[in-house]
Amino acid sequence: MANKKQNSKDRNHENFLEKTSHSMVVGILIGISYLPFWVLFGISDFFYLVTRYLVKYRYKVITENLTHAFPEKSDSEIKAITNKFYRHFCDVFVETIKAYSISEKQLNKRIKFNDLNVFRSYYKQGRSLILFGMHYNNWEWSSFSANKQMHDVQFVYNPIRGNQAFERFITHIRSRWGAETIPVNRSSRLVLTFGKTDKPAAIWLGADQAAMANSKFWTTFLNREAPFFSGPEKIAHISNQPVFLHVTRKVKRGKYVVDFVPLFDKPNEVEPKEILLTYIRKMEEIIREEPAYYLWSHRRWKHTRPEGIPLQ
Repeated sequence: MANKKQNSKDRNHENFLEKTSHSMVVGILIGISYLPFWVLFGISDFFYLVTRYLVKYRYKVITENLTHAFPEKSDSEIKAITNKFYRHFCDVFVETIKAYSISEKQLNKRIKFNDLNVFRSYYKQGRSLILFGMHYNNWEWSSFSANKQMHDVQFVYNPIRGNQAFERFITHIRSRWGAETIPVNRSSRLVLTFGKTDKPAAIWLGADQAAMANSKFWTTFLNREAPFFSGPEKIAHISNQPVFLHVTRKVKRGKYVVDFVPLFDKPNEVEPKEILLTYIRKMEEIIREEPAYYLWSHRRWKHTRPEGIPLQ
């Protein structure tokens, strides 16, 4: 226990120079956030050239992930998806920065949320909601949905370690429209308490994040074995609240539409593993529609399944 606490402190420690430099960088990002979109997309175009051709940011990871996910595609098709990914990735980067200061009026023009009447119906029934998200298109703007819902919105996220300034920057973006941000290491109580409070809540979970190698839930995801956190299925099964997949689709540059795809109305009526498996298969279907918009630079398949852990 003492070693775990010490390791946590080491990961979160910043010396004076690091803390100062991190604060300066975040200060610059805040300043950039007030620039108009036409300037920001000009910056994105520049960073596309730098990340794709000069730095080649995680090029090997991206192409390897795409090649495994789409073995039927030719080298030229993989290259085209890769180039489109880099352009989109740079757009999402500047859009995320813009989220720090963007006005409600601007966001209303740039992101639309469908199916919210269904959520209002559940609210009137006193039912909470579970929203499974994914790293597809612009997921950071999803926090704006808190401004559109009657439910109390809670975002469970993985904290940024060793950079307190950037952690505050990101949590500001995710909470400024009324959502509560909950670090994943403090979310265990949700398994037992979610759906039992006086006011219905909507909890957003980035359920496609890479789990540890010793995870008990392994399945194929885009043609490769991958571990998943079992927490989302536990919350759904124990609370028995409706489960939706939060899908953000790109309409054009800087504009998105969000659909909430129903997965389970009463998740405790199925085996717990079916909750995650249904989510994963639906996620694969959506990614295959527009593959360039998934986060291929993430080392999602870095672990090897340990002996003794079955494949679901």
